[in-house]
Amino acid sequence: MLDQTFTIFNVVRIFTVATLAFFINLILTYFWTQILYKYFRPGKKVEREENAFWGETPIFNQLHKKKEGTPTMGGLPIWVTVTFLTLLFWILSYTVDGFWSQVNFLSRSQTLLPLGFLVLAGLVGMTDDILGIFKKGGFNLKKRLIFYTVLALIGAWWFYFKLDRDTINIPFLGDLYIGWWYLLYFIFIMIGTAFSMNETDGLDGLSGGVFLTIFGALAAIAFDQGRMDLVVFLVAIMGALTGFLWFNIYPAKFFMGDTGVMALGFMVGVVALLTNTALLLPIIAIIPLIESTSVIIQTLSKKIRKKKIFPSTPIHHTFEALGWPESQITMRFWMINAIGAVLGLIIFLVDSKIPALFK
Repeated sequence: MLDQTFTIFNVVRIFTVATLAFFINLILTYFWTQILYKYFRPGKKVEREENAFWGETPIFNQLHKKKEGTPTMGGLPIWVTVTFLTLLFWILSYTVDGFWSQVNFLSRSQTLLPLGFLVLAGLVGMTDDILGIFKKGGFNLKKRLIFYTVLALIGAWWFYFKLDRDTINIPFLGDLYIGWWYLLYFIFIMIGTAFSMNETDGLDGLSGGVFLTIFGALAAIAFDQGRMDLVVFLVAIMGALTGFLWFNIYPAKFFMGDTGVMALGFMVGVVALLTNTALLLPIIAIIPLIESTSVIIQTLSKKIRKKKIFPSTPIHHTFEALGWPESQITMRFWMINAIGAVLGLIIFLVDSKIPALFK
């Protein structure tokens, strides 16, 4: 009976926090939009200049010329909302006796590090966005990699020395001890995830919907592992993301910007590592994997063969060039990633539950 009551309470807590996050973000985003259009327009330049990484991008520039002047930094209210809710319940738990201590979901073992990464990466991304607006160009690829690496090093140190993480879980094979190699493993996962998520942010509503399916799968995994504080934290992000999508679906009033993509991209990596399911990310985050792979293949082809393989990358721009409507690409990519998220969740459940049935 007590277990049933505890479960019902957590389910209520999950839906309550998700709903609060949705409405708070909806209100914040409405007012933030007014600020963006008044003080931060025309926003980040959409047209790509020729450089060592992209090379010439005439197709992209032609397709997205119409979006010139759309503000960026629309993702800022997402991490602000989640941070506000997390700290609000934490403060109430220490200032008001009784009920609020049960609602609080800020804990050192589950959500302190994700919250830190959410805020820190969000601030770094916001700096990039602001530089892009007022100085006509944000961080280049080299600087991005430096910031990604620095943030990843912080997390790697925390996981290895504070949480004593030195093993990785390989689905259907079990845990593998890798010792200090875990530091490099952590850095690779974090940088790869951040890069892949950044490449997914290119069409109205695309990254927001993809993030929703990824966080949904990770929340289900955390729920199965009994990490209820982490589950509540993730559904707060999902609620805020839904509020963001209210304004970001086609035609978008703003772009998510690096402040949103970096914050959420690092969150995906941290949570996957925290739940020891990082090797499932290629399935759970199948669209970001495809997007980043297409960029890598295109770049290598340009460098080595001096030819393109795709008309434009990331690959969603190729489908634009083929004449697919933007909203159609977005919805189909959402569906594909949702299927990948479900498959990743199935693999996790089969791997974790089936062996126990035969003991």
